[in-house]
Amino acid sequence: MMMKKMHYLTKIFPVFLIAFSSYSQRDLSAKEAIAIALENNYQVQIAEKQAEISEINNTWGEAGAFPTVTLSVGQNNTIQDNRNNPFTFTPGVILSQGISPNLSANWNIFSGFAVRISKQRLEQLEEQSANNAMAVIESSVQDVLKAYYAAQLQKERVDLFKKLFTISKERYQYFELKEQYSGSNSLELMQFKNQFLTDSSNLILQELSHKNALRNLTLLMNDTTIVAEELNLTDNLNIESSAVDLNTAIEEMISNNNNLKNQYISVELQRTNTEFMRSFLYPTLSFQTGFNPSWSAFKEINGTSGLEAQTNTMTYYGNLNLRYTLFNNWKNKRAVEVSKINEEIAVLSAESMEKSLTITLRNLVELYEVRSQLVEISKQNLIYAEKTFELARNRFQVGTINSIDLATIQSNYQNTMIQHYENVFNRLDTFLEIYKMTGKIGLNY
Repeated sequence: MMMKKMHYLTKIFPVFLIAFSSYSQRDLSAKEAIAIALENNYQVQIAEKQAEISEINNTWGEAGAFPTVTLSVGQNNTIQDNRNNPFTFTPGVILSQGISPNLSANWNIFSGFAVRISKQRLEQLEEQSANNAMAVIESSVQDVLKAYYAAQLQKERVDLFKKLFTISKERYQYFELKEQYSGSNSLELMQFKNQFLTDSSNLILQELSHKNALRNLTLLMNDTTIVAEELNLTDNLNIESSAVDLNTAIEEMISNNNNLKNQYISVELQRTNTEFMRSFLYPTLSFQTGFNPSWSAFKEINGTSGLEAQTNTMTYYGNLNLRYTLFNNWKNKRAVEVSKINEEIAVLSAESMEKSLTITLRNLVELYEVRSQLVEISKQNLIYAEKTFELARNRFQVGTINSIDLATIQSNYQNTMIQHYENVFNRLDTFLEIYKMTGKIGLNY
């Protein structure tokens, strides 16, 4: 009965692998995945819209450099009943109607340099919004790259388990026939049955992990037309990563890190705010000009006098207004002092962030060097483990080692392969962190 089940499993399992690989393949590089993700990422789109708003607002008009011009029109209707008023020259019921448009302009000639300071602040806000958008893009690029190469890591494991599964299957089938026709040792057959079932389970679970990794990638790309099972990732996990110089990396971080640049901009914004608060200590000079035509008419609507008249007036004006606050309980002075303190806080925050990022970057560079060494060691270890496994298979065929020794060596080869690709991915993960901190992800993508 057990033999029939094993025959059934050896026939069904290849069918499962064929079914999984029957999808039409779609080649996808890492750059293509990033392009799709950036195009469809809602957070990137929101950040770009916010940057667009800051760009639109960055004008001299928004800062208040130009006069404001307003047009207003008033239409007035009045009924006056003078029938009981003996002291009026217009007895009866009088209807008065008039229309009076007004065109006026108001211009702040001088307001303590507030216009120039406001324009400077708008430029800083635009730069800050652009840096915020770039920071969102950098995070998205990093997430996609990690998901892409995590899927490649799972694919390498799939290939490993497929290879071991094929070897176990062939070995099991050989010893099954050998037991039937030559009466071989049943202990070895049971050993290979166990190994075959273990490799089968490992492969099924690894195929599932690979599918889940591809689904995570498609989730980040946010494209419903892409089917995870159809993806064929073309960029190899074993990419060559260059050495990282710590001093160069720190210089690039200070120059290009968007979070740090935003902190520096926050310092400049606070300094600008201090200047803006100081502008209230100066007098302000404004100019108002305009003209106001007026047309009116009145007539008696209840009487026989036939009283009726029309008037037309035109008023022009131009006024200068100088205002200076002599005393308001030192409110403006306190505002300047508070803004200076906030400026000092912003400077301390920037210094704190710079030191924190420098320490983090230093640790990442050291970790990257260690993980690079581990990759080189595991690469050599993998070469020897593979040669040992092939040699052990040959020796087992001639009977110089037993099945238990072969299973031990196979397990060592499997663990060495898995550890090597883990080391490769960990090195890549650390390199991406350094790549992001130094601003190179934003510059390249």
